[in-house]
Amino acid sequence: MSNKEPKVVGIGGVFFKCKDPNSTKDWYKNHLGLKTDQYGTLFEFRNALNPDEINYLQWSPFKDDTTYFEPSTQPFMINYRVQNMEELVEKLKSEGVTICDEIATYDYGKFVHIMDADGNKLELWEPVDEVFTESSEGNTTK
Repeated sequence: MSNKEPKVVGIGGVFFKCKDPNSTKDWYKNHLGLKTDQYGTLFEFRNALNPDEINYLQWSPFKDDTTYFEPSTQPFMINYRVQNMEELVEKLKSEGVTICDEIATYDYGKFVHIMDADGNKLELWEPVDEVFTESSEGNTTK
């Protein structure tokens, strides 16, 4: 059991549908200076409680026919950075929140999807930011 309160601690990503993700990424790169890659861009920022720690926010355009946001019908999905994922999911289950899938673990963190009261699918992410720090080689938007 973690000593960290199970809760959201920030925004981890902004995902939205568009007609042509590559064209959209190019527009943001050319006009607004984003450093884009196949996924979009990583925005780099400092942890307010630990300024030496680099954190990341993923910005990603998706093809307008993606099914990734389902069962939500919205053209966007927000990713929230969380701490203590397992306890948070148990708390949400006990409160009757719809959990869409099981917690998935990757080298860059844990993920689970839930539905909010308005039918928006949300992605919860317990990040391992060090993976991005080691692999991004300065190719982040800051």
